[in-house]
Amino acid sequence: MSRLKISAISYLNTAPLMWDFEHGEAGTEFDISYTIPSACAEALRAGTADIGIIPAAAYATVPDLVIIPDVAIAARRAVRSILLVKKKKKMPVDPLSAQSPWAQVRTVALDTSSMTSVVLAKILFAKWLGGAPDYKAMAPDLDAMLGACDAALLIGDPALQVDRKRYVTLDLAEEWVAHTGKSFVFAVWAIRKQALAGRSGAAIAEVFKRSRDHGLSPENLEAIAQEWAPRLCLTAEFVRAYLTQNIHYYLDPPCLEGLELYYHLGAEIGALPQATELRFL
Repeated sequence: MSRLKISAISYLNTAPLMWDFEHGEAGTEFDISYTIPSACAEALRAGTADIGIIPAAAYATVPDLVIIPDVAIAARRAVRSILLVKKKKKMPVDPLSAQSPWAQVRTVALDTSSMTSVVLAKILFAKWLGGAPDYKAMAPDLDAMLGACDAALLIGDPALQVDRKRYVTLDLAEEWVAHTGKSFVFAVWAIRKQALAGRSGAAIAEVFKRSRDHGLSPENLEAIAQEWAPRLCLTAEFVRAYLTQNIHYYLDPPCLEGLELYYHLGAEIGALPQATELRFL
């Protein structure tokens, strides 16, 4: 039987999930490639990958997927790596929308790496931030994005590297939690149903849970911090805090509640299909 193909994301926040695949025997049992979240989802849609750490939004649009339980990239508070960014300058004030500085935004550049956060940004604007901005998909280059639009959505490592002293920023996970009181799920491991033929789903799920647990051990988290800090021009302390305080790696009941609300609101504003049913391995 051929090895299953994994499409993973090349961001810091996936490093704990990938620990056993990069440092243990699991790496010999799968074929692994790295890409950005949106391309990861397309690999599953096209069948060029069997398993992917896919954006939550993609699960609603790619057919015949099942979720590996208990593992996620989620947030219960500010996440730090999903940001709306705009320049620190005075914009013409609309007296009808003065209650929210983001309601003055007319155009938003959307990181083409993202799917889930694009929908989240649209939900936040439609429900709570006010305004009705026009959206433009752009590569994650902040200078170019803000040269073309009033605000920019950045995700992942580029968002972590934003100098917040230079810009006005809004943490999308923090905003979601403030308005809904629920956790937010950015990505889940999903597998194509066809890839399960002749395989033990329980055994596959255990491999991914065990890798997460090993990656979150204090010793291995420290190794990740020491490796990634210079790569991203951040401090080890920043990386350590991000992985332990901002990212939540468990698809627990509060996360499932937040995910179901996200799907409901996304469908309500027309950004996602209707009636997404969660199916688990």
